[in-house]
Amino acid sequence: MSTIDLAKEKIAEAPKEMITLTGSQAVLEALIAEGVDTIFGYPGGAIMPIYDALYDYHDKLKHILVRHEQGGIHAAQGLARSSGRVGVVFATSGPGATNLVTGLADAMIDSTPLVAVTGQVFAHLLGTDAFQETDVINITSPVTKWNYQVTDATEIPAVLAKAFYIARTGRPGPVLIDITKNAQLQKFEYAGYQKCNHVRSYRPKPIVRKAFIEEAAALINAAEKPFVIFGQGVILGKAEKEFKTFIEKAGIPAAWTVLGLSALSTDHPLNVGMLGMHGNYGPNVLTNECDVLIAVGMRFDDRVTGRLDKYAKQAKLIHLDIDPSEIDKNVKATVGVWGDCKETLPLLTRLVDTKIHTQWLEKFREYDREENKEVVAEELYPSTDILTMGEVIRNLNELTNGDAIIVTDVGQHQMVACRYAKFNQSKSNITSGGLGTMGFGLPAAIGAKFGAPQRTVVAIIGDGGIQMTIQEFGTIMQSGVDIKIMILNNQFLGMVRQWQQLFNDKRYSFVDIASPDYVMVAKGYGISGQKVSERDKLKNALQTMLDHKGSYLLEVMVGKENNVFPMVPQGCSVSEVRLK
Repeated sequence: MSTIDLAKEKIAEAPKEMITLTGSQAVLEALIAEGVDTIFGYPGGAIMPIYDALYDYHDKLKHILVRHEQGGIHAAQGLARSSGRVGVVFATSGPGATNLVTGLADAMIDSTPLVAVTGQVFAHLLGTDAFQETDVINITSPVTKWNYQVTDATEIPAVLAKAFYIARTGRPGPVLIDITKNAQLQKFEYAGYQKCNHVRSYRPKPIVRKAFIEEAAALINAAEKPFVIFGQGVILGKAEKEFKTFIEKAGIPAAWTVLGLSALSTDHPLNVGMLGMHGNYGPNVLTNECDVLIAVGMRFDDRVTGRLDKYAKQAKLIHLDIDPSEIDKNVKATVGVWGDCKETLPLLTRLVDTKIHTQWLEKFREYDREENKEVVAEELYPSTDILTMGEVIRNLNELTNGDAIIVTDVGQHQMVACRYAKFNQSKSNITSGGLGTMGFGLPAAIGAKFGAPQRTVVAIIGDGGIQMTIQEFGTIMQSGVDIKIMILNNQFLGMVRQWQQLFNDKRYSFVDIASPDYVMVAKGYGISGQKVSERDKLKNALQTMLDHKGSYLLEVMVGKENNVFPMVPQGCSVSEVRLK
């Protein structure tokens, strides 16, 4: 070995030079090492040291000052959902931390990868009811995948590495790290950041059992009326291509859950529509007629299944999921296939026969024609002068060509958008699924634009939901983010009103909601906009919104008592879906 080689070997073996950092600086170094470029947050006393450190990192980390911590965490969710990366939010102790709880619960049930960093009072004050002290660890334990309180700065690099690893791997979810103020201020010898790739007792990907793959393939090959239902697991697993290859080879019609929407192009010939309470007629009815039901990356939510004792009892059921706890939880599987669907789908595809189920697929088309006649035609091309939500979405589709990211709030507009919006690419439908959080739409759209800055982002929000987080207009004003905000105003809390009409004899109890002049409110925040209620002005107004450079608000006045159909009434079987 040469002298030069010996010298290089000694340098490589020498311990890395230590540098001194504060705990706050170590937090920011961890974020940079994990590839984070945008943080949403709101400062306060207990997290002030981290914000002081952030002052020197403005060239490496972009911080978006939100107007409420709930807005911050929904924005982080939007970024995660549009980009596939981990979203990050900062909040202070006490009310700052508790204001994150709704977003954590939303992210937990919708499997959204987040890291929330909260400040906490000094360690010696813990348990004394100090100013803005809250036991955030016990409060957030049920709504996080993992949480941890740091009281010593030396823990920060390893804890943050573990947080990002847990948040993004396996079935993703939110993680909260609570850091006491003394740990943020404490200086320590920093030896660098090492990403985590293993946590003892945590197995993000279960072992794939090939025997179950073979059993599943045998059932599919013997099926005459197979049916695939797919959820967000396809998107989270980055398995869109593998999923498409599978259904095309096996020739199986496929329907999506609300969160599965956009995993498969909406105009794909095997895409037969949406499942669930306001899903399409055919997928709901034929769930109870198929002979093999293949569920991929979905959890059999009650809004999809209706009455469990009448759900797909005639079918052999194959369930592919990365989370073993979901298999047999709500619906008993004939074959449970554990594993990441990006791995399990290709294994299954190799073993299934190439088929075309022409007659079976035609049954879905027959139900489509009936639904179009009874529901869709009037919703998309109404015969009255009153605008419908469906025709607004139809016109939007024509102008965006299915290329926009659509972020919806929660309510009738959400179901109409999910039913009628067109998508050509994945990660295009962002909504609050499992928790149904009103107020989600506006901040999530802000985050979605930061996660996918090259794409058009349209937020579709009701007149109820917009008033829950309307203060985030201030975030738009200060950050300069370019999103398109469309308020579908029916002057009611529409979904609750629909239920009161159908099931409570039109006893409209506190659903008649008054609204401000949204265009004027937006103008006060420097956001241009207009209001439209006439059909002949709708398309031009939509085009103006899409062409405008910068954020824009379009308020569309729609029918007050229009209902969303089809509908599976609560407590009914999916085959009891109503068209009117």
